[in-house]
This record gives sequence, C-alpha cells and structure tokens, in this order.
Amino acid sequence: MIEEKQHRIVSPYSMLTLLVPIAGLIFALVYGNLLALNYVHVITGGTWTGIDLFMGLVMSRVMKGLEPQARTQVIKKLVPVMLFLMPSLASVAITSGINLADRLGLLTLESPTIIAAIVIVIILSVQGFGMIMPTEVRVYLELRKKEPDRNKIIKWGMRNIKLAGSQGVFQVALIFVMANLALGFV
Repeated sequence: MIEEKQHRIVSPYSMLTLLVPIAGLIFALVYGNLLALNYVHVITGGTWTGIDLFMGLVMSRVMKGLEPQARTQVIKKLVPVMLFLMPSLASVAITSGINLADRLGLLTLESPTIIAAIVIVIILSVQGFGMIMPTEVRVYLELRKKEPDRNKIIKWGMRNIKLAGSQGVFQVALIFVMANLALGFV
C-alpha cells in the first residue's frame, strides 16, 4: 500500500487542482458578478504567469545542476501540476479574460490593443495546449512504464520547463497589454 502510494503519479489532489479554478469561473459566470469574474481572471492569470516564470527562471537552473535520477524524480513530481493545474489555470484565465473584456465593452477587433492581446493568447494557447500538454502526457505515460526511459523523461521535462519560461515572457507582454486596456488605452 505504501509503495503504491509512493509510486502514484496522479493523486486526488491533482483533480482538485484541475477543478478549483473551473469552479471559480463557473461561480463567477453563473452569478454574473463582474468583481468575481475579475478576481478569477487576475488570480488564475497571475498564478499561471508566476508558475511559468518560476519554472523558466528558477527550475531550469536548478534542474541543470541535478543528477539524472534526481531530475527524473523532480519531473515526476511536476507532472500533476503541468497536466492538471496549468491547463486549468490557462483555460480559466483566457475564458474569464474574454468574458471580462466583452462585459466591459472592450472586445472589439478594431482595437490594436485587443488585437495584440489576441495574438499573444493564441501564441500561449499553441504553446500550452499544442506543445507543453502533449509532452506532459508523453512524460506521464513514460513514467507509468515498468522500465521508464530516464533520458526521454529528462529531455521532455527540460523542454517543457524551458517552454514554460517562454510562456512567462509572453504573459508579461500580455500583462503590459492588459494594463494599457485597464487604463483606457484601447
């Protein structure tokens, strides 16, 4: 029993990290509360950005200094975060942001600021859902094997950590765009 728990990659907590941001979004949308929607957008977007910046700036350097076995263990612990929490944060931040812009009357394709935000969100979505998430699934499936290939796990995990750092840069650019929107520079 203890060995099974130690070997488990995905836990009930993983599902909680998936569902809490989504529940917050549903609450804000169902009750139509603009303040709640803004809060959900800011907290999920800020958390998403913070984790990506941490992954790119800190974890990439920490991982380079670790032995291969330790790298594999760290990547194994990161899989639930990258597979459940990050897609949930990204989806909720994007969905709440679009809803917020629409409710505030800012969602117009005539605005260069909105166009810039859309372009950055598309880049983030392609990276996150088209590159990072499929690789995390591959890492998860590899880790579940009786004899996982450590080299593949490290290669894929390090690539995702670097991509997360790249996402952090795009998210900082998106924050700049949103700050301009908040001040009325549409």
